[in-house]
Amino acid sequence: MAYIQIVVGLVLLIFAGDILVRGAVSIAQRAGISKLVIGLTVVAFGTSAPELVVGIDAILENVPTLALGNIVGSNIANILLVLGVPALIAPMACNAPRLGRNLAIMLGATCLFIGLAYTQVFGFWQGAVLFSFLVAFLVYSGMRAKTATGGMEEMEKMEELNEAPNGYGLAAVLIIGGLLGLMIGADMLVTGSVYVARHQFHVSEAVIGLTLVAIGTSLPELATALMASARGHCDVAVGNVIGSNLFNLLGIMGVTAMIGTVPVPESFLRVDLWVMLASSMLLIPFCRYRANVGRFAGIVLLGLYTSYMYYLSQSPESANVMGMHFEQPAS
Repeated sequence: MAYIQIVVGLVLLIFAGDILVRGAVSIAQRAGISKLVIGLTVVAFGTSAPELVVGIDAILENVPTLALGNIVGSNIANILLVLGVPALIAPMACNAPRLGRNLAIMLGATCLFIGLAYTQVFGFWQGAVLFSFLVAFLVYSGMRAKTATGGMEEMEKMEELNEAPNGYGLAAVLIIGGLLGLMIGADMLVTGSVYVARHQFHVSEAVIGLTLVAIGTSLPELATALMASARGHCDVAVGNVIGSNLFNLLGIMGVTAMIGTVPVPESFLRVDLWVMLASSMLLIPFCRYRANVGRFAGIVLLGLYTSYMYYLSQSPESANVMGMHFEQPAS
């Protein structure tokens, strides 16, 4: 039943997040809000709603390290898995406008996140700092999009803006249904994941967040990347990964930490946060030289992700059940 809960929870999160975005976009358009503002706020926050609700539910269920594991694990999976798999199909282009600048901002956000993690906890003030940087980034992006050539044209092409439903009634139904689906899906995913972590694999909630939950919440990005690769729009996939990682660090953890305290396990300071930073830095040469992430690079990325998963399965934290560590017998 726990595995069924996890699968159903993930499906609900993905489906509910999509219809919530479409309903909210419809209301915003009818209220006369520009497509630029909608794209930078409603769509951006809405597409991150599944991760946000999972984080909040983890706080409420008193398993906050699952929320931290989900954010760090998702950022690692977004680069090594989400870019690695489609690269086996077609080269992933890194030549989109402003991609290098956004990568630099994401790397800066990653360093800020790691720096705050060394306070041993993400509390209200750490969350406020992260969220304030997200607001600053959105304001900056909005100003740049207004003046940059093609900025508004990019917003006009956004699928979420062009497929919003007509009518306030339908939009309201989608918003309410989306919110309910997110809450139910998040609760099922967290409850099922905690049970599997404690009783099936005997690992900590942090490890299950880094693996099972992180891969699950990265599925929408993987599906988007695969479709973009098949349609020859690989530059879109790379941009989506950078944007998703940025929102995870600043928005998801920012809001989650302002709602409840998220402790940082020692294992994250030793390994996982640095794996996240190293994974992000792998994109530097591709964006710097506008090179493609080809098949060989995709194999390397997947190999690195497989190695990280193996490390997690063998790490001491994998022998942690509800805070109790199993000691090795004396020789």
